[in-house]
Amino acid sequence: MLQLSLSWLGLGSTAAFPWHLLLLGGTSWILARILACIYVFYDNCCRLRCFPQPPKPNWFWGHLGMMKSNEEGMQFAAQLGHYFRDIHLCWVGPVYPVLRLIHPKFIAPLLQASAAVAPKEMTHYGLLKPWLGDGLLLSSGDKWSHHRRLLTPAFHFDILKPYVKIFNKSVNIMHAKWQQLTTKGSAHLDMFEHISLMTLDSLQKCIFSFDSNCQESPSEYIAAILELSSLIMKRQRQLFLRMDFLYYLTADGQRFRKACDLVHDFTDAVIRERRRTLHSQGVDEFVKAKAKSKTLDFIDVLLLAKDEHGEVLSDEDIRAEADTFMFGGHDTTASGLSWTLYNLARHPEYQERCRQEVRELLRDRDPEEIEWDDLAQLPFLTMCIKESLRLHPPVTMISRCCTKDVVLPDGRVIPKGALRISGRRGLGRMVVPRNNVDLFVYDPFRFDPETPQKRSPLAFIPFSAGPRNCIGQTFALNEMKVALALTLLRFRILPDDKEPRRQPELILRAEGGLWLRVEPLSTGTQ
Repeated sequence: MLQLSLSWLGLGSTAAFPWHLLLLGGTSWILARILACIYVFYDNCCRLRCFPQPPKPNWFWGHLGMMKSNEEGMQFAAQLGHYFRDIHLCWVGPVYPVLRLIHPKFIAPLLQASAAVAPKEMTHYGLLKPWLGDGLLLSSGDKWSHHRRLLTPAFHFDILKPYVKIFNKSVNIMHAKWQQLTTKGSAHLDMFEHISLMTLDSLQKCIFSFDSNCQESPSEYIAAILELSSLIMKRQRQLFLRMDFLYYLTADGQRFRKACDLVHDFTDAVIRERRRTLHSQGVDEFVKAKAKSKTLDFIDVLLLAKDEHGEVLSDEDIRAEADTFMFGGHDTTASGLSWTLYNLARHPEYQERCRQEVRELLRDRDPEEIEWDDLAQLPFLTMCIKESLRLHPPVTMISRCCTKDVVLPDGRVIPKGALRISGRRGLGRMVVPRNNVDLFVYDPFRFDPETPQKRSPLAFIPFSAGPRNCIGQTFALNEMKVALALTLLRFRILPDDKEPRRQPELILRAEGGLWLRVEPLSTGTQ
């Protein structure tokens, strides 16, 4: 049989030559990339030798076994901060360095750097991308700067004032449930469960002007938000499911995608309807109607936002920001408020002083409602919230990954690309001197405005600091003040028999929930 081949045709060596070149070129490029990565890693290792580190229990896993998301892990992190004082190095596996900054003077260059130089580290936050898109939490560079400018008016005092009434109504609904649960005396309640629903209720009204009645009956949208948060936390603990194509093959991945679609469809429907109303009425009439009814919500502000060139946010951008606010606003506020109630339950003398402050403020007022001007008239209650945020910050870590070398005050350099983490809890320890034995004692007088302490402004940053600080911190503090004031006015909060075990995830939780006893105050007592 005639054998046809390239060599028989006399073309073998000629035809194969380009393929040999292509194969050689591709192999050389891959080898060059590998060698470049090895050199960069070696160079970074050499430059990181100036930072102290605890002994590695295992050469392959590094310090990973010590970095646990539980009470023991938090205690170990506190011990490292106490021992190394300023900054130390840990390894996640054999090739992933993590620098933990403790002292305010060392974190300052990082937090004060521009968003382009020190963007957020996306190892954990990247899991939120399919849900939150390119909102303020996850975006970077020019897009982040542009959106930050456009969103700032949404948190102006004039916009925030009407929200106080919404906070009152949502808290009243939660308290009505508590009154039913405590008809026979005290009730044993998981603060996170009840307060998360309350904050979600408030946010849905403030963002969308939508009342889902979620505190009293099931809401599909609220259930999807809670499920997304739960699935994100579960995925964080499953290292092999960090890859999207694997995750979406699992049952959890399919549930995550379905919940994302439901949340996005709800937000998109509100935006389409609101934009249709805006176009039919015109901007002036739309604004007049909203001002008259005092119902200008977050979506309205974003729809009306324009930059200096007249550019507006797209529907996709508005959805990303609304979903980001919904996610960032409910869990963090619920965590901060729950741990504040826990600390006040353990210190009844401070709880009673807060209660007397609220009673004095609302004396002879009917109905008992916190108004905008009242928020500045609760100094001791504010001190209690701040001290709780120091001891139990809702977000325990601030993660950054710099695109350039960062020079520290002592001349040492954090190399480009190495992961940096600053512990908010470690920074909170700088509120008092290091040799003070009451470091971990709940003491609201650390924040007494009458006796200001000499400390770095970066020693207490529950809402971060610098250009990427939390844009909604005033909103969150206002909601916490309203909820805490009304709660202490109507209920006595008592500690549970079992001490909670902290569980740092996306926010600081408690294993199995944060359980406290709630006891209604009689009318005569009030």
